[in-house]
Amino acid sequence: MAGKPSALSFCVPRSSLTELLFLLFFLASIFALPLLVQCNTDPSDVQALQVIYTSLNSPSQLTNWKSNGGDPCAESWKGVTCEGSAVVSIQISGLGLSGTMGYMLSNLMSLRTFDLSDNNIHDSIPYQLPPNITSLNLARNNLSGNLPYSISSMFSITYLNVSRNSLSQSVGDVFSNLSLFTTLDLSFNNFSGDLPSSISSLSNLSTLNVQNNQLTGSLDVLTGLPLTTLNVANNHFSGWIPQELNSIPNFIYDGNSFDNGPAPPSPPYTPPPPGRSHNNRSHSGSGAHSPPSSNGQSSESDKGMSVGAIIGIIMGCVFMLLLALLAVVFCIRKNKRKDTGVIVSQGSRSAGTNDINMDIQEQRVKNIAAVTDLKPPPAEKLVVERLQGNSGSIKRMKSPITATSYTVASLQTATNSFSQEFLIGEGSLGRVYKGEFPNGKAMAIKKIDNAALSLQEEDNFLEAVSNMSRLRHPNIVSLVGYCSEHGQRLLVYEYIGNGSLHDMLHFADDGSKTLSWNARVRVALGTARALEYLHEVCLPSVVHRNFKSANILVDEELNPHLSDCGLAALTPNTERQVSTQMVGSFGYSAPEFALSGVYTVKSDVYSFGVVMLELLTGRKPLDSSRVRSEQSLVRWATPQLHDIDALAKMVDPALNGMYPAKSLSRFADIIALCVQPEPEFRPPMSEVVQALVRLVQRASVVKRHSSDESGFAYKTPEHEAINL
Repeated sequence: MAGKPSALSFCVPRSSLTELLFLLFFLASIFALPLLVQCNTDPSDVQALQVIYTSLNSPSQLTNWKSNGGDPCAESWKGVTCEGSAVVSIQISGLGLSGTMGYMLSNLMSLRTFDLSDNNIHDSIPYQLPPNITSLNLARNNLSGNLPYSISSMFSITYLNVSRNSLSQSVGDVFSNLSLFTTLDLSFNNFSGDLPSSISSLSNLSTLNVQNNQLTGSLDVLTGLPLTTLNVANNHFSGWIPQELNSIPNFIYDGNSFDNGPAPPSPPYTPPPPGRSHNNRSHSGSGAHSPPSSNGQSSESDKGMSVGAIIGIIMGCVFMLLLALLAVVFCIRKNKRKDTGVIVSQGSRSAGTNDINMDIQEQRVKNIAAVTDLKPPPAEKLVVERLQGNSGSIKRMKSPITATSYTVASLQTATNSFSQEFLIGEGSLGRVYKGEFPNGKAMAIKKIDNAALSLQEEDNFLEAVSNMSRLRHPNIVSLVGYCSEHGQRLLVYEYIGNGSLHDMLHFADDGSKTLSWNARVRVALGTARALEYLHEVCLPSVVHRNFKSANILVDEELNPHLSDCGLAALTPNTERQVSTQMVGSFGYSAPEFALSGVYTVKSDVYSFGVVMLELLTGRKPLDSSRVRSEQSLVRWATPQLHDIDALAKMVDPALNGMYPAKSLSRFADIIALCVQPEPEFRPPMSEVVQALVRLVQRASVVKRHSSDESGFAYKTPEHEAINL
């Protein structure tokens, strides 16, 4: 029995074993094939699509779409096209969709085509769009706001259509690096201002439609483009139509204020870029454009080079020789000043050589003046910084100023010499006056106390003004002008005449004008978007450093506008140095600022959480009139934010119970995240915006009242409270 094999054992020849293993592998491959074909969609793409679906109010038209789970590529979500596990196309036009576009579009890293046209999508275009997109069609919706700056980094885009929406403000200068553009349609919106200078960089643009807007200025920036279709009708363009544009096959320009009569002479001719003919068209063919000779016969180019061609070659050689000599001279001079970084001359040639080099340096400044990190102006004023050297100084361009330069006299006239009757407030750097100008416009003029400035030099002040003037967001108070003369420093802002959030919450005399819960959530969302723009869209990030309800101005429609953005550059920033102006902001200050004087974007997040607490409770951040345990709003409120019963007792009594409990609870959850003691645990503002957007989207409207349209609440039975 010992030598007999058991019933469970068997022997197979080596060759047969190999064949068996191969057979098993083949069968396993056949059974596994369906699993390999049904690949899972990239998780980032799935999450982005889920957010889009929720933001569009989960419409039934989007068959197979889900707000949770699902596999878009395997389950054939309507309008979604995949390559492998990546979503490369979303085409859901003309489906009657409503809602917003969502806040996670930047997750769609492989998306190339995005078509949401012919729907009823509202709100603004998200700041962060799919970065590698080639075609974006948002036409015929109800979008508002302006073009997001993230377009400037979408280097692969060739087609953009945002026509027939409600977009406004100036067209951002976002086209500098988008040379692949072929079609740009901005028509039938409310864009204003001049065409941005960076449009001239769109070297492949064939179709440009900007009709039916409020655009102004001239068409000069379009003269170098290879356009075949150009429609600028029904705007406010002026000046002469450049002669180069008259040769465009489809050119429509009715409904503007162009000058009549002959156009002024063209500027001196400059050779066009390589590959583009002088009349903006590229032509082909060997002899199609050769001029005929005087006797009607063809030129002698077939028999040999003409005298003109020989002269041209000689001139070209001379020109190249001169360029080479200049390059040698430049290299020699560069090596001579390598150690000092300045231009050094000797002997009797010193003055003349320095003048020549200064001219060259200033010419370089002009050539690169359009390069900025946010928004270059159509007409630039250069900010110049002096770098001291061993034998003089060099001027170097820092950045352009987009704001208007005012004289002290004009601002004195607008404010009656800064009289008390025009005083409307006092900010961290000085007093603020209302200015009334001859054109009927009102502006807010901040007269800066020079003793409060840490930057005394004019150049540094202008650099700060330049940065502030390029901040463009619907929820940020725009800096429109400045004054820097006779030792005075003044800033001119757009005027928001309905007061601050602080006054509305704490000093409202008329009880019928109490901010409704809906209006409070809208204010929170708008200011969150402003901080998101400063922290995550601007490069480099802008830290506010003085975020509080007094710096949130509210217009007649109760839209929030954050003021004093960028002013931190003018205040002391050394650690542990606390200015007297910050005393009123202590209730908003994050713990790390009080301990070390360090202030970051996460400190702004903390201050935002305090403002949300103000909106929820109606209390001031610090209130010495209350009992000691309730004087600090954060210390008193934080332990109760997750207690539903305690939360109901914390709500601003002025609301009279008119709020949805679920919305209140979610609002409190966001506050708790923002006011955490440790900065690293606070969320970035983009996540705060997303949370507030979800809060708005999840809430349902129980009943609408005409009073809610104004954002104010009046006393009604609790069950009729208006929900977001």
